[in-house]
Amino acid sequence: MAEETGGLTPGRQSIIPINIEDEMRGAYIDYSMSVIISRALPDVRDGLKPVHRRVLFGMLELGVNYNKPYKKSARIVGEVLGKYHPHGDASVYDTMVRMAQDWSLRYTLVDGQGNFGSIDGDSPAAMRYTEARLRRIAEEMLADINKDTVDFQPNFDDSLTEPSVLPAKIPNLLVNGSSGIAVGMATNMAPHNLREVIDGTIAYIDNNEITIPELMKFVTAPDFPTGALIYGYSGVQEAFLTGRGRVIMRAKAEIVTSSTGKDQIIVTEIPYMVNKAQMIEKTAALVNEKKIEGISDIRDESDREGYRIVYDLKKDAIANIVLNNLYKYTQLQSSFGVNNVALVKGRPMTLNLKDMIKYFVEHRHDVIVRRTKFELAEAERRAHILEGYLIALDHLDEVISLIRNSKDPETAKDGLMTRFGLSEIQAKAILDMRLQRLTGLERDKIQQEYKEVKELIDRLKDILSNESLRMQIIKNELADIRDRYGDERRTTVIHSDEDITLEDMIPNEEMVITISNQGYIKRTSLSEYRTQGRGGVGSKGVSTKDDDFTEHLFIAQAHNYLLIFTDQGKVYWKKAYEIPEGNKTSKGRAVQNLINIEPGDAVRAIINVKNLTDEQYINNNYVILCTVKGTIKKTSLEAYSRPRQGGINAITIHEGDKLLNASLTNGNNHIIIAKSEGKAVHFHESDVRPMGRMAAGVRGVTLDSETDTVIGMVCITRADANLLVVSENGYGKRSLTDDYRITKRGGMGVKTLNITDKTGKLVAIKEVVDEDELMIINRSGITIRIKVSELRVMGRATQGVRLIKLNDDDRISSVEKIQQIVEVKNEGSDGLDSTTRPIVHTESSISEQDIDDTPDNDTDEPENDDTNNHDTEQQ
Repeated sequence: MAEETGGLTPGRQSIIPINIEDEMRGAYIDYSMSVIISRALPDVRDGLKPVHRRVLFGMLELGVNYNKPYKKSARIVGEVLGKYHPHGDASVYDTMVRMAQDWSLRYTLVDGQGNFGSIDGDSPAAMRYTEARLRRIAEEMLADINKDTVDFQPNFDDSLTEPSVLPAKIPNLLVNGSSGIAVGMATNMAPHNLREVIDGTIAYIDNNEITIPELMKFVTAPDFPTGALIYGYSGVQEAFLTGRGRVIMRAKAEIVTSSTGKDQIIVTEIPYMVNKAQMIEKTAALVNEKKIEGISDIRDESDREGYRIVYDLKKDAIANIVLNNLYKYTQLQSSFGVNNVALVKGRPMTLNLKDMIKYFVEHRHDVIVRRTKFELAEAERRAHILEGYLIALDHLDEVISLIRNSKDPETAKDGLMTRFGLSEIQAKAILDMRLQRLTGLERDKIQQEYKEVKELIDRLKDILSNESLRMQIIKNELADIRDRYGDERRTTVIHSDEDITLEDMIPNEEMVITISNQGYIKRTSLSEYRTQGRGGVGSKGVSTKDDDFTEHLFIAQAHNYLLIFTDQGKVYWKKAYEIPEGNKTSKGRAVQNLINIEPGDAVRAIINVKNLTDEQYINNNYVILCTVKGTIKKTSLEAYSRPRQGGINAITIHEGDKLLNASLTNGNNHIIIAKSEGKAVHFHESDVRPMGRMAAGVRGVTLDSETDTVIGMVCITRADANLLVVSENGYGKRSLTDDYRITKRGGMGVKTLNITDKTGKLVAIKEVVDEDELMIINRSGITIRIKVSELRVMGRATQGVRLIKLNDDDRISSVEKIQQIVEVKNEGSDGLDSTTRPIVHTESSISEQDIDDTPDNDTDEPENDDTNNHDTEQQ
């Protein structure tokens, strides 16, 4: 505390005690508000800080318009410093320089001549060497400023006035963005495409209730002056919705092969605000430190035509890996932290996309109203004078006589006002009138001008009384700006894995997925396979090596999950559309490149799952697994609902055994397991209790001999379905499901096909109906597609009929059912034509009452129920 030491004496001031905390608090608040309002934050209306506004206004006052000669930058800086901005000359010059750099502003406002720096961080030449003038688009920011459209305030010494805001025909805050650090807050606003912003603004004017997502159909994303890519859309959405977000920017890079045969990465566009020279220098340091490998040389080949950075790769380098490392460790990928803080009526606010457009439209509306009032006053003033002219012309001789007889102009003025009822302004105008205006032609011009001015007055009054008309004027002016200055986007938006759902972009079509014996996988459009008659030769389906053949064939829809089971009992997850696409004759891609399958393991079965997020679905469906040695296991689908990159164990496989098949069931299905020796066992799914993923399962069927194996498992889903069996030599048949009596699991089964040397061993068993079709592939890759309806129903112990003609050394490797394809009328609101889809039946209509424990009289051999063994879980 300061203390008063004495009374007042002449020439001395009193000392007032002040609490230092209060003084510092008040002073700091004053300082911070001065920085916020008068230095660091842009105004929401014109998107400019005071220094930018003063530079543009100073250049206008100096007369350096776009169509006038350039003036020295030092002259412009001196004009702005002396009249409006009493700070260091560097601040003014740096501001003007940045407004002239096409890599700093999306739409530059200053036309610079000379060295204005570079994207490598080179400083501009001194202001005495460079010249500048306004760009035409900058004059749109200043248009109508002399028509009382904005408020003017005194400059720093009250000798002049300066605008507090510019009329701003263009939405500059969105178009060019802004950045600044105030006290306790900061702003960082991204630039956008002028054409998109104006389209969005017009859409807002048409519908003030428009939502931000609807606005984003027009203003899609920031548009940076250096182009490049926006990687991921979630940050853009967040910024538009909240005013804050993180936009990831990536350089535009292309992988090419040089004339020497080596790969190169060519970068032609870099992220916004990245110093190119520093980026290359830091990248070279990372290469030398071995943090980025595979690069042999880096060259900057940029010129006046554009940017070009060349990364030469080593011979053994994988270009995509090197590029991803460059994105990860260098500024080829950087982020722009959007923080839309601007001054709204003198207060800092965080603004979303709609807010910025709304405040700009309000500003333009205010400008239109003030401009119209100004023009109306001018028009009325002119109409008043023209009315005086017309009165004088109507009494021309009297006016001339009065003026001639007056001793001085003042007497003449008073005489005109008294004699003809004119105002002082009219009287002065008549006295100032040139004699040539008295001719007949000039009289007609005055009358025509008066008519036009009256029409203008009526139109201006109409504008002032009609808000929709004012909004139409704003739209028309914006459309004119868009047509004259709008351009295409420079920055491309690409979606990252985190924020895009590929299903939205991929049609949910049916596809054929094939896997060869040696593990090559592909997907092919179902339409590539044409229907043939029974017994046909078939069409070429898969090109494989001599020792390879197609072993698995699966029909799925693009959006489905595929659960991929391997010989050793592991399960992996893949979306159907993630399988590489190929035509009928292509080889496919090694499955090891798609999933992390262990060495020595092989894909054995695939099941088609609708989704893994619907709790009711995954808790009420089960996966039934069957092994070659006859073990069966049932597990809830929920146990497989959490995909992992490396897969998980689905069943414990004993030595000498391997997984054969997997099926999805609803908990109430019947199961038929067939063996290569031609027998099958039929039991209800409830005979198999649900187990955990790591369990080994229980016995499903007893094998006849050491050479006997399980060749297939069918889960019955329809009461009207038949069982189709196919032998390796191309014979097959349909039999009634009722021919297979229901027993307990674990038995030896009954005969399903009369096995002979002619038929060969059993290779497949399927559930079919008349509307289904079959696709059969043999080891040489030949395919045939036939209709099930062409096969008549036979007894289960017969030999069957020939399905496909085989060469002597060929065998059938895979049989797959294609479900009925029907035309289904789309009843959606989009009015699409009819589309095709499969009819899928999942409910089993066989009940527990159908189970018959009586002996089967048709069997060639007695059935062994093996009741003593089948209930023991295989540990």
